Amino acid sequence: MSTSQPLRGVRVVSLALNLPGPAALMRLTQMGARCTKVNPPAGDPMQHFTPGGYDLLHQGAKHQTLDLKTAAGQAALHKLLPQTDVLLTSFRPSALSKLGLGWKTLRKQYPALSLIEVVGAPGPLAEIPGHDLTYQAEAGLVNGMELPASLFADMGGALMASEATLKAVLTLKTTGKGSHHEVALSDAAAWLALPRQLRMTTPDGAVGGAHAGYRIYACKNGRVALAALEPHFAARICEAAGVKLMDPAKDLFKPATHQAIETFLASKTRAQLDKLATAQDIPLMTLPR
Repeated sequence: MSTSQPLRGVRVVSLALNLPGPAALMRLTQMGARCTKVNPPAGDPMQHFTPGGYDLLHQGAKHQTLDLKTAAGQAALHKLLPQTDVLLTSFRPSALSKLGLGWKTLRKQYPALSLIEVVGAPGPLAEIPGHDLTYQAEAGLVNGMELPASLFADMGGALMASEATLKAVLTLKTTGKGSHHEVALSDAAAWLALPRQLRMTTPDGAVGGAHAGYRIYACKNGRVALAALEPHFAARICEAAGVKLMDPAKDLFKPATHQAIETFLASKTRAQLDKLATAQDIPLMTLPR
């Protein structure tokens, strides 16, 4: 992690629950922001699902428990806001308005305060319920009956929220005014799915399995993530596998090349392939079965 702290001195208050808000807060803390997490009396759901993960994401952040549905909780929050540069939320717009924290209201009360709203989908679609899984499914990132390997929409949204914070700080420095930024998890999923939309990662795409140098293969005692996409890397694995490339641009997409590399890798152990990767400077990673 970089030691650069471009947000040193910036004050952030987060009301955002579940993964995107806490993950964004972690990034902001690492960039030097002074972060305070405000939780409802029941706590953040993430505290119950993943206590250790919650603690990790909030290292360096202060905590307060406030019931924003009460006058006392509202008063306590509004004591914080005059000394706050960025307010991070994850409520539906209607719920935020009911709490008196909609952008129009905040802009009048605190002209220098920026609001970053993490929502499910942009604009009027923000009122429709959803979660990481539904946004990934909508973006075409869910295959078969398997759950995705990670919460990509949530984590992508967290990065977008930290990016929005940087935008807000720059805007404040240049205009002296706070700004409003909407971060939609569906947009984050769509951004992460862009290579698939461009057919880069579909089965007929170069990094979707069509290129023999960029695939998952079996080896004697595990698997091999081979990423020999560039011509010089592809030439090295092909040479090791006994493949003569006459026209690399075409040969690497031929079934015979796939078969030769598959047969070669299947005959080697993980240790042998790790040694080969180091000796021949081939980008591959061996994995257990």
